[in-house]
Amino acid sequence: MIGIFWMVVTGLCFVAVTALVKYLGDNMPAAQSAFLRYLLGLVFLLPMLPALRALRLTRKALAFFTLRGLIHALGVALWFFAMTRIPLAEVTAMNYLAPVYVTIGAALFLGERLAARRLLAVLAAFLGALIILRPGIREISDGHIAMIGTAMLFAASYLMAKRMSGQVSASVVVGMLSITVTIFLAPLAWAVWVPPTAAQLFWLFWVAAFATGGHFAMTLAFAAAPVTVTQPVTFLQLVWAVAVGAVFFAEPLDVFVIIGGGVIMAAVVFITLREAALRRQRQREVAAPGP
Repeated sequence: MIGIFWMVVTGLCFVAVTALVKYLGDNMPAAQSAFLRYLLGLVFLLPMLPALRALRLTRKALAFFTLRGLIHALGVALWFFAMTRIPLAEVTAMNYLAPVYVTIGAALFLGERLAARRLLAVLAAFLGALIILRPGIREISDGHIAMIGTAMLFAASYLMAKRMSGQVSASVVVGMLSITVTIFLAPLAWAVWVPPTAAQLFWLFWVAAFATGGHFAMTLAFAAAPVTVTQPVTFLQLVWAVAVGAVFFAEPLDVFVIIGGGVIMAAVVFITLREAALRRQRQREVAAPGP
């Protein structure tokens, strides 16, 4: 129950992030909004400073963190762009594709086995994306294309984080990501810079606060309960995104987005359950007495 509670808080924080970015609209370029969100969010890194100061990175690890920061920065910029182009519900639903791309990437680059059932779940997730996009029936906008790119780039970033998680602490992984993303977004923001208003800075600070709070709450959720328990709760984000979009932004309810998002989320839950079952099986095999 504690894990579910923290995952509900996580979803509320992330929906608040999307709603605030949507509220800011396209009055500020997407790259600049993304840069200011991360720049203002650096204040939340203060508790991590001792760990970062004591860090002694090898040249290879530093290059790895740098590459991850570049990939994540591009994903963030595309996400901010998509928020100004398509409804909240579509952004949220298509963001569910990231774990699916993680599964594919783990099979291609980390040597993980992609069994038939997991492959079928991946195909089901892509079917869900097609239900949302409906190519040939309606126009696919640049916002949709941006979200496809966002999910792919975030998946690559998550895979790189998984690679580094066994070598450095979680706070170092988060801290290095925040610093490198801010650095890489700076030239993109400078190229399109417009003087921000005090109100824009105020709301972007809250975007940073809710984003940080969401990641912190997610960490607490993972610590309190298995991912198989907390993962299905993330589907509530789509419900809240639909409600916020309808109430505050007069976005029409699109049944195809709900259905497609549900198909994608079902595939993600299946993949999560399957991975948990395989993990338990491996643990039993390791714990079993030898001949």
